[in-house]
Amino acid sequence: MKKMKKKQLRVGIIGAGLIGAKRAKIIATRPGTRLVTVADPDLDRAKALADAYGVEAMADWKKLVRRPDIDAVVVAVPNAFTAPIVLAALAHKKHVLSEKPFGITAAESKKMLAAARTSRRVVKVGFNHRFHEGLMKAHEIMEKGGIGKVLFLRSRYGHGGRKGMEKEWRFNKKISGGGELLDQGVHIIDLARWFGGEFKEVYGLTQTKYWKAKVDDNAFALMTNDHVTVSFHVSTTNWKNIFSFEVFGDKGYLQIDGKNGSYGEEMLTYGKTNLGFAPTLTVFKFGGKDDSWDREWMNFANAIAGKEKVNGGPLDGLRANQIIEAIYAASKAKKSVRLKR
Repeated sequence: MKKMKKKQLRVGIIGAGLIGAKRAKIIATRPGTRLVTVADPDLDRAKALADAYGVEAMADWKKLVRRPDIDAVVVAVPNAFTAPIVLAALAHKKHVLSEKPFGITAAESKKMLAAARTSRRVVKVGFNHRFHEGLMKAHEIMEKGGIGKVLFLRSRYGHGGRKGMEKEWRFNKKISGGGELLDQGVHIIDLARWFGGEFKEVYGLTQTKYWKAKVDDNAFALMTNDHVTVSFHVSTTNWKNIFSFEVFGDKGYLQIDGKNGSYGEEMLTYGKTNLGFAPTLTVFKFGGKDDSWDREWMNFANAIAGKEKVNGGPLDGLRANQIIEAIYAASKAKKSVRLKR
């Protein structure tokens, strides 16, 4: 008797930029998934990425989402173009991995969430930070009660900046939808919800301190619920890349620094308090390359196969955008804003 061939997940990528290339490399090398085509309005760029993996290139994403030989679509385009593509892909019954943010407004997020529920397809938002080893280990320790009741979180996340950065699409509000708060801040907000639960009130200050742009290059925020307080600062004027995320409980703390690559070696410090309040420290180091993208992709593929739940789905994307809008509103009004669901 011949063995049945395991069905491959056939994937199309829309957007042949840096993130699209990251996704392509993983999809093309993972068992059970097959890259079929790459679409980008810049056909030459689409061909350059497609040729690296011997697949088809195309310019029209609308044709890609209609193709019957595509099971799942990766949407890796500038923020303003995300929602129409996700909605079209879901209308044609494709599973979708959409890079963050999940649209540029909460209204867009709501439409995509509703479409995801109607289509009954798997939708994943690109919150790859949930899949960094240090953050995964920290979440596991917290879930097992290793730091007791969570009291507060704080974080710093920043770009080093580069010459001409103000001319890039991220500083064009019509395309990006927002500045540093929407770009890197969305990751911190998502992680804060993952560790601290839903938040009820926010206060924030978004500023343009250095770059000649109409969007924020720095954002400072506070978020609270009945038990947890969060403070964070995200910046494009840090001058050296930085990532720091800390979780403090009544029995200890978790401190994640770096995320490999230009952000420095990823390291988790677990401090467990004793009666004298001097913590016993355990340090975990996760040096090497950033494998979060690999683990995130496998979560998406396994969710499609029914083997596990999506970690970072469309509701998470919506909640993050609701918080971002509330922080922008708080900065404009110069007062705290209660979150509406």
